[in-house]
Amino acid sequence: MSETAPSESAGVLLATPPVTEPQAPELPDRIYLVSYPKIVFMYPTMLTSLICSIIMLVNGGIPQGQPQASAAPALPQVFLASADIGKAGTDGSTPAAAEQQPAPAAAGPTYHLWCARIFLVVLALNLVVLSFEFPRTTSLTWFFALSTATIGLWFLFTKYENLAPAVLQSLLAIKPVANASFYMLFTAILLLLFVAVLISRRVDYWEVRGNELLHHHGLLSNLERFSAPNLRIDKEITDLFEYLLLRSGRLIIHCSNERRAIVLENVLNIDHKERQITRLLGALQVRVRPEKE
Repeated sequence: MSETAPSESAGVLLATPPVTEPQAPELPDRIYLVSYPKIVFMYPTMLTSLICSIIMLVNGGIPQGQPQASAAPALPQVFLASADIGKAGTDGSTPAAAEQQPAPAAAGPTYHLWCARIFLVVLALNLVVLSFEFPRTTSLTWFFALSTATIGLWFLFTKYENLAPAVLQSLLAIKPVANASFYMLFTAILLLLFVAVLISRRVDYWEVRGNELLHHHGLLSNLERFSAPNLRIDKEITDLFEYLLLRSGRLIIHCSNERRAIVLENVLNIDHKERQITRLLGALQVRVRPEKE
């Protein structure tokens, strides 16, 4: 008997590659937790200062020939007109000084003014974030309050059409000025502070391992050990704006053999850290279970 040729279906089955299940991401052996000071949230101000310094350097600094503030404040036109009428002669003639009033100076470049205004606005907002806590409930309250105030101002400006230009002109009348050296020095100061913070965090951090929690601190690498079994962690988003800036939050660690909880403020990328610790502790709980005989 002649051997039968393999069927086509069998050939197809042999050629089909084996189906592999997707592998879970590799679990890290250790997880580092670092608590940062609030100065790290000043990076928007540092970036704004850096951009303003570049703009000022590219455009040659503060434009020459800008009008300087006079020693005596300028009087409004109403008072000038009344003074001219008082000085007018009996024949109705106008004084020569009133006829020879200087014409308004031509508007020059205003990039330096806008740089200073934007820098001050960003700095003010950044300081507000550092000064106050904005939890989720408080943030919603502030959002509705600002929305109500915006709607009220819109109706006010709609009813009084001349009010909006007057307010805008009053704001534009504020002319803060800073040169490129100021922005560069401000950027350098913040950058040095950031570098100092990074160096200080290298000697003060926490390390979560499979069976223990370690606290490294001090120049001589002092070490504290805590038992990792039955470790419990809580994650809190204490400030919505800080979470939006650096995904930071508060991490509370409860050890079984410690009365007080370990509180780590401003842990960056806290969601990712919390997921890693949960997976690590879950794998630890699976390993320590005794096998059934």
